[in-house]
Amino acid sequence: MNEPAVDFEQVEALGISREAYDEILDIVGRIPTMEELSTLLAMWESNGRQQSLYGWLRGQKHTVERDEYLYTGCAEHRAIREPKVRECLAIAKELCDNSSPRALNLQLSTGLLLYMVGNVSTEFADGEYARRCLHIVDEPMGSAGREEDCRYIEMILGALRDAGQCGESMMIGQGGLFCSLMHYTMPLGYDILSPREVRLDAFLFGEECGRYIVSLSEEEEDQFLLKLDEARLNCCFLGRTTKNRVVVNGFDFGPVGSYMH
Repeated sequence: MNEPAVDFEQVEALGISREAYDEILDIVGRIPTMEELSTLLAMWESNGRQQSLYGWLRGQKHTVERDEYLYTGCAEHRAIREPKVRECLAIAKELCDNSSPRALNLQLSTGLLLYMVGNVSTEFADGEYARRCLHIVDEPMGSAGREEDCRYIEMILGALRDAGQCGESMMIGQGGLFCSLMHYTMPLGYDILSPREVRLDAFLFGEECGRYIVSLSEEEEDQFLLKLDEARLNCCFLGRTTKNRVVVNGFDFGPVGSYMH
């Protein structure tokens, strides 16, 4: 971001309330730029506890209901401070630093819709993020009983792909959603927003199994959502593919090349 930061006095004339501005400062962890301010203000005004910014702009209620996916783990885990957006950028680079790109050869185009099929992750004290960034070792999340769920999701997504109602799917794995999206979309990038109901680090870096990334066009979206509803599968609208940039909650996380060496 090369745009200069602004303070409250500069934006007060725009009718932005102190409450909204303070909320934005808390999310960002620093004085925001005007572009960041506009994005996060829209998120704030759209009642982010029930909707993502994309959901609000598109007139669609976010699939995550308030309190449905709140983390309810042990007190020790709840006491771990949730990182701010700028801190998640450093975490993402650390997780991707030694990650080997997977050659999926999907030949995606920019502007495709990105969905996550499966439940939104609420776990953050497990996997690479916990070991490398929090320096804690938790009991591995059990996958017993989830294999059947995974096979069911793969069957539904395979049928939708064969019917031309979505693109290839990929299971979210090591490094969570952030790193999996990097592998899925490269050499392109992605622009996504997180639901405010869950911790940002859990959403980006959680490694719960049984979750899949899938891309589709706007023309395919209605049928895709209808079929998922009929199959009783949860999904979460993430955002879109971009051209060589990674953007999370309105913040530019840099070019794809800065993560994959």
